[in-house]
Parts: sequence; C-alpha cells; structure tokens
Amino acid sequence: MPAVDESSSQLDITPILADWEYAPNDVTVRRIQGIDDRPKIQMRLPMGLIQMEMTGRPDGERPDGYESYLDLYEARQRENPADFTLDSDDCARLREEATMYYHRYLSLFQLQDFPGVVRDTDRNLRCLDFLKAYADDTGDKIALEQYRPYIIMMNTRARARLQLDRQLRGRALEETRAGIARIESFLREIGREELIARSPELVILRQMEAEIKELVPEARIDDLRREMFKAIEREDYERAAQLRDEIRRIEEPPRN
Repeated sequence: MPAVDESSSQLDITPILADWEYAPNDVTVRRIQGIDDRPKIQMRLPMGLIQMEMTGRPDGERPDGYESYLDLYEARQRENPADFTLDSDDCARLREEATMYYHRYLSLFQLQDFPGVVRDTDRNLRCLDFLKAYADDTGDKIALEQYRPYIIMMNTRARARLQLDRQLRGRALEETRAGIARIESFLREIGREELIARSPELVILRQMEAEIKELVPEARIDDLRREMFKAIEREDYERAAQLRDEIRRIEEPPRN
C-alpha cells in the first residue's frame, strides 16, 4: 500500500502517548469507548499503541463476511472436505491473524476479562490444529506449534481464575492439572520429554497448582499422603512422621 502524506495535526497521537506512560516490564492496556460507541482495547507500545475490538476479529475486518480467515477457511473445508488444503498465502494470513488474537488475549488477561481470554486462546488452539491438518507445506503445518504450550498455559490460567472467582476451588485445581497434563502430553508427542521438568509454562502452572492446593485442604492432604507412603517405602521414617504431622495439622486445625 502506498504511503499517504496527511498534514492535519488532528492525526498526531503525541498528546495521547504523552498522557499514557509506557511501562516496559508490563502489559500496558486499557479499555476505552470508541467513537462508534463500542468498547475497545488499547495496548501501549514503546513508540505508539494498537487498538482492538473487544469481540470478533481484533482489527474489525470481516473477510468475505466471516469473523476471521479461520472461520472462512473452516467453512470452505466443510463445503469441500475431500480436496481442501491451505496454500502458503492462506497459512500466512492465518498466522498474521493469530498474532492479532494473541495481542488481544494478553490484553484481556491484564484486564481480568477471563471469558475473553478463554475464547481467544481456544480460537488460536483451533487455528493451530487447522494448520496442522490442512497446510500443504510441512513448515506451515508446524510454524506455530512452538507456541502451543504458551497458549494452553494462558487458556488454563484463565479457566482456573474463572473458577476461583466463583469460589469453586476444586474445579480451579482440576483445570490447572488438566492444563499441565495437556502440555506434558504435547511435549512427549514431539519428543521433548526433557522439557517437562523446566518448561516455563509448566513452571507457572505448577506454581498456580501449589497455590490453589493451599486453598483446597483435601487436595493438599492427598498429595501429602502420597508423599508419606513413598517416604515409608524408602524407609525414611523421619520424613514420613513429618508428613503425618502435617496431615494432622490440616485435618485438625487448632481451635480458637
């Protein structure tokens, strides 16, 4: 697209940036009301900002009347399942589009809009599955697979936070453990089992699991019992006794 030279000072966003400081170590976002009276998200960048719609495709475009290229290509695949494939241009559009949704779900997480995070991360996981199934080129099939653990992690965190907001701590723990299992399964599938112990995404989810377990006595007790039985099996009776006392402390909290 050719450059356009517009001289109007009304187009200069310097006043907006001057009133909104960029924080380099944070995701700096805010929700605004657009001139079309619809809510929008703005993300502050080092030298500017991006603005996104709250729903639909983040840039507001509707390719051939569909919400996104993913929805368009999924419709075409349903119409012609036997011969449908994605060429390199199709895959490039899907990757570019997935990046838009990535920026939005990061923003939504910061704004604690967890249903929106679940929606957009589910959508990007669907995009990865679609590329893997229908891309012509092997490189296009796996180009986004490196991001799968991160997307699962964000999806899991949002699902768990929703359950915690509803005071459903047991369900939050189940969501967290299910996300951990999904990432571990993926790493085994691609032959990278060694990453299970040090994956950043798994580190974050395991920390979340530990924090939730402190709120769910039954889960904490089950884990302690398993550890106690292992200590007994290896004849570490001192550790077993410590674990037994910890179980009793949780089961019988001190009375006021």
